Amino acid sequence: MQVNPIQLFDAESSTYTYILVSPDSRDAVIIDPVDRHVERDLAHIERLGLHLTHVLETHVHADHVTSAGKLHALTGAKACVPSGCGVPPAQVQLNDGDLIRFGGREHIAVIHTPGHTAGSMCYLWRGNLFTGDTLLIDGCGRTDFQSGSADALYDSVTGKLFRLDDATRVWPGHDYKGQSVSTIGWERRHNARLANRERADFVALMAALDLPRPKLMDIAVPANQNLGLAHSV
Repeated sequence: MQVNPIQLFDAESSTYTYILVSPDSRDAVIIDPVDRHVERDLAHIERLGLHLTHVLETHVHADHVTSAGKLHALTGAKACVPSGCGVPPAQVQLNDGDLIRFGGREHIAVIHTPGHTAGSMCYLWRGNLFTGDTLLIDGCGRTDFQSGSADALYDSVTGKLFRLDDATRVWPGHDYKGQSVSTIGWERRHNARLANRERADFVALMAALDLPRPKLMDIAVPANQNLGLAHSV
């Protein structure tokens, strides 16, 4: 049975938040929630009669503050973070190959995909891949700060994500062009930064991007390392 995630959007940071619902219970998981939308997200959960069990972070974000700590306090859901991201208050430190179990029979596979940050994770559930900033639609996350590495990102995408089934749906952590979902097959063949590109060319391309520093980085990173509980934006 195909079960679609609920996709929510933060226009200020172009961040996608996802709610996954177990089809055989009312248990739910939320991925990459944004602090300014905590009431919106809780309203979705209440409206649908859901029980939030886990809050997942794909990495420590530099462009927005998470609501993971608030959601844990309000619902009891476990905050789950990549073990390499330096978030000691989280209830669960995730490692490559872990399974997050919820509902009666549901599980989410944890895939370590360093590159955007050293600890970045992607999550695979029922043919849906939640890629954070590792793989975007027709692009990828930057690699020039926060322990980023273009070499590592190339390996993560080409060696792990592009080996998944073509039909695997790609749900990115951000989009800036009004796109919402893609597939592994499409990205493998058409992604502007990665498709049919050799490692050296990709590393040179990423080094030449010259992107501006995220405006909230000095606030967001330390706040997110404390699950968003100590910040002033």
